[in-house]
Amino acid sequence: MTFPSASYSITMRVALDNASMMPAIATAISEAGGLVTALDVVEPIEGHMVIDVTCNASNEAHSESLGKAVDEIDGTRVHFISDRTFLLHLGGTIAVQPKVSLKTRDDLSMAYTPGVARISSAIAEDKSLARKLTIKRNTVAVVTDGSAVLGLGNIGPEAALPVMEGKALLFKRFADIDAWPVCLDTQDTDEIVRIVQCLAPVYGGINLEDIAAPRCFEIEARLRELLDIPVFHDDQHGTAVVVYAALRNALRVVGKEMKDIRVVMLGVGAAGVAISKLLMAEGVGDIVGVNRHGIIDENDPTLDEDRRWLASHTNRDKRRGDLTEAMRGADVFVGVSGPNLVTEEQLKVMGPDAIVFALANPDPEVDPQLARKYAAIVATGRSDEPNQINNVLAFPGIFRGMLDCGAPQVTKDIEIAAGRAIADVVQDNELSADYIVPTVFNPLVVKAVADAVERAARATMAKS
Repeated sequence: MTFPSASYSITMRVALDNASMMPAIATAISEAGGLVTALDVVEPIEGHMVIDVTCNASNEAHSESLGKAVDEIDGTRVHFISDRTFLLHLGGTIAVQPKVSLKTRDDLSMAYTPGVARISSAIAEDKSLARKLTIKRNTVAVVTDGSAVLGLGNIGPEAALPVMEGKALLFKRFADIDAWPVCLDTQDTDEIVRIVQCLAPVYGGINLEDIAAPRCFEIEARLRELLDIPVFHDDQHGTAVVVYAALRNALRVVGKEMKDIRVVMLGVGAAGVAISKLLMAEGVGDIVGVNRHGIIDENDPTLDEDRRWLASHTNRDKRRGDLTEAMRGADVFVGVSGPNLVTEEQLKVMGPDAIVFALANPDPEVDPQLARKYAAIVATGRSDEPNQINNVLAFPGIFRGMLDCGAPQVTKDIEIAAGRAIADVVQDNELSADYIVPTVFNPLVVKAVADAVERAARATMAKS
């Protein structure tokens, strides 16, 4: 199951014998499964023409086949094909920009030596001033060991760097937070904890990213104990917050209550465990966790501590068996696992007005079109489908709120406040089966989340 996507966007430089051939090029690309997004005249010359054709493919091999389809048209010649995604990443996607000008000797004397010594001396006497007088108050470290990157797996720190750059870019674009990639050449838990602890004085928050389970659970727990700044593993808690927001609104559409539903959780890694814990905190009726071996069992000696905890606190009917048995009569399916794992027969046995969140990316657990035959509401992680469940709805606003009030830790109350804020951005007159969460470019989201998080954080700090 593949779809043309901007992530496989190409531009072909094509020479035509005459301008009347342009419709034939668009037709050839469409018939080959591509999507033309732009067609620009580069060089109109009497008797022939040179154009740039930009189109989306579904993978690299498909990109090449689109070029061949155009080249085979009589009277056309494809000079070269550019991969627009690789061009976008040339030299990286982020940079450091100064906030002050250095035009005179006075500017230099204040920004650097000798004037900067006064700032350092003040901080040496009162370390809390670092948050006021340095970048610390608006800076997040995006930390990874490269062990669980997107759908690519354990690819190491260098290969993880473009993804962490992208995360930093999202922080800046959506919440004006200065984030920086920190890709570590170690996958030893003790080393990662110690390195991040040593780096922490520079940052106002730590965003852990793409660290494999179960190691990610221990790293986050230990850092939260050691540091006085928020530590947030986005693969766990960002996903959980947005799934909670989407489910909250989906239940409004189908007229069900959280306390009455049974959720099937396919995939009990970092995201699955965090989603389950957040839904349990909000009073979900029941959850049945499923891994590659079937319904998880607390007596399974292969389960780690977190998954064993989940198995022992869910599945109140003690169901046993495979995914089909878990799905029987279920109200909600949440997939945070892999592509094409759910069959039509399994969709058929779900309860009435079922909700399906198939979140594996880029290919979900089930074809969304197939799921819509049996489910009242379908959501995915894809940007080309309705109801995109995307972490960017959560983490920029969460960190913006935490940084603004100087909160030391992300709590369940803060996560719930963020989820409710995301859900409430969708107004009653907008809510429908195809619109249960706002789009990532909705300008109201970050402020709504940040304000809700700040209120919840201040309430927590007032109690402590």
